[in-house]
Amino acid sequence: MNNTTEVRSSGAPAPLRGRKLDIKLEVLVIPVSDVDRAKEFYARLGWRLDADRSGDGFRLVQFTPPGSACSVQFGTGLISSAPGSAQGMVLVVPDVEEAHDELASLGVNVSEVYHCATAFVCRFRDGEGVFERVDGTAPNRATYGSFASFNDPDGNGWTFQEITARLPGRTEQGATSFASTSDLAGALRRAEAAHGRHEARTGEADPGWPDWYANYIVREQAGEELPS
Repeated sequence: MNNTTEVRSSGAPAPLRGRKLDIKLEVLVIPVSDVDRAKEFYARLGWRLDADRSGDGFRLVQFTPPGSACSVQFGTGLISSAPGSAQGMVLVVPDVEEAHDELASLGVNVSEVYHCATAFVCRFRDGEGVFERVDGTAPNRATYGSFASFNDPDGNGWTFQEITARLPGRTEQGATSFASTSDLAGALRRAEAAHGRHEARTGEADPGWPDWYANYIVREQAGEELPS
């Protein structure tokens, strides 16, 4: 009798028909050696303090980055991972240079803005080949392509990644949402600039600009071809 389980590689499994259940990433738990020091650090970043609770043999502190739907927890008695072992955690920002400058102004040791010689692998570590980091933003400021990295006091590693438009398939079809007013404002500014070029090409004012803006923003989030 064959008791092995066969894993087929013919592609991803088909989604469940009629799926209604949303599954959302809620919390990342990171290991720290000094809870108060970590609390001061993340508060200095401007992240929202949601909780600081203690019990019998444990303490839990939770912070949420501005505009994020996912929070970060740390404390004592939570996990057994070594402090500083959480690596490769990505924070999405609409402007990586602005995010870098804000962090530097707070006295945080943040890397210079960089992009990868090949693909996006270098965001996790600097090295050779596909891991080589190149100074400056990505050519043509390509979405997903520009980074800046920093660590918390224990060495847990964070990376800013600039995303200005989602690639196809990265958002639910027909769903458009923004995690913060700054994200929405950025989308409106990009739509305004594109619409200005549209009016310049047509040579006339467009009274239907609200619909044009809406179409642009929805298509941009879905990674579809943008209107011109």
